This record gives sequence, C-alpha cells and structure tokens, in this order.
Amino acid sequence: MSHTCDNTQARLHPPVTYEPGLGQVQCWPLPTDEDTLWLLLKDVFQGYWKDIHFGTMVPGAVWEVRAPNAPVLVGLLDGYATIDFGAWHFHLCIGHFAGAPAEEAAQRRTGRAEFYRVLGRSGAPKSWGVRLFTVAGAQQLTVFLPNPFLDDTGHLAETPDWNRLAAWDVLREQYLQLPPDPFDRTGSGLVCGG
Repeated sequence: MSHTCDNTQARLHPPVTYEPGLGQVQCWPLPTDEDTLWLLLKDVFQGYWKDIHFGTMVPGAVWEVRAPNAPVLVGLLDGYATIDFGAWHFHLCIGHFAGAPAEEAAQRRTGRAEFYRVLGRSGAPKSWGVRLFTVAGAQQLTVFLPNPFLDDTGHLAETPDWNRLAAWDVLREQYLQLPPDPFDRTGSGLVCGG
C-alpha cells in the first residue's frame, strides 16, 4: 500500500506543535550540512537583507535586528559563516571548526535548521521565518521573514500585503521544492501572543 499522498500532505503541512512563547508552530526541517547552510545564509542575507529582521528568539527575549545596509562581507572560514555589515557583524558555526577540541567544536555547529510558521488563534499563519540551533540545542539565529500583516516600518498594516510572502515562497521552493501554499494567505491580521 502506497503512502505517497500521506507523505506529501505531511510535507506540505507538517504537524502543529506548541512552543512556549510562540504558541502553535509548523516546522520544515532543512539539511544541516555546511554547503546547504552556507547557500541559505547567502540567499537570505544577500537577497533579502533590507526586508528581514533577525536575531534570537527564546522564552524571555526576542532580538529583532534590522540590517543598516547590504552586507559588505558574507564569508566562510574554518566552519564559521560571517555576515558583516561594516559597523558590526556576527558569526555562526555551520561547519567543521578546528579551533577547539573535537567534542566541543561539534556542539557549536548547527544541528537543526528549519523554516517555520506560527499560527494565530484562528489557526491561520501569522508569521514566517528561518531558525538555526546548535547541536547542543541553543538557538543560533532566527530570521523573521517579511510579514504581510506589517508594513515596511514594522507597524501593523491596514490590510494584508500578500506580496510580502515572496521571500517565504521563493525560499520554500528553492530549499524544499514546495510551491506557494494558499494556506499562508488565509489570515486576517497579526495579534501578538495569539
């Protein structure tokens, strides 16, 4: 008996899980090899730098940083990706790092990468992004992709602008081979905390 339809459905709409601080979340796992993560970081930070916010999102703290300009350097050295905006930069361990004992170095690198979307009280999507976590389980990075319920300044939009899902649609197609999902366009607004 074939389960192709079930597998396709699960791939299109993975299970909804509850995460403290976020609520109902759906996640699409991504490969965590250095080459895939390197391409993903280049695509996100070179292609969408002016449209995204990024930082970390953990219970009790959310950092939403906006790039001041295009990155002046997106580099990779000794397993660490560097995203440099000139006045400041950050590093992420996405590959083999030779500068620490093997066991310690292995815990630093990305062990989980995913696209995610948060569902609101109505059950419809309300935010979209990319997350990376170390092998040890610590969050490395959250990228908040453009949101149709927010305008360019981050304020609530009067009406949803579904064109703001373009980055989400392109990245899902490129990394998951999934087409745009009509479900992403079913929400009516952004309500924090629900």
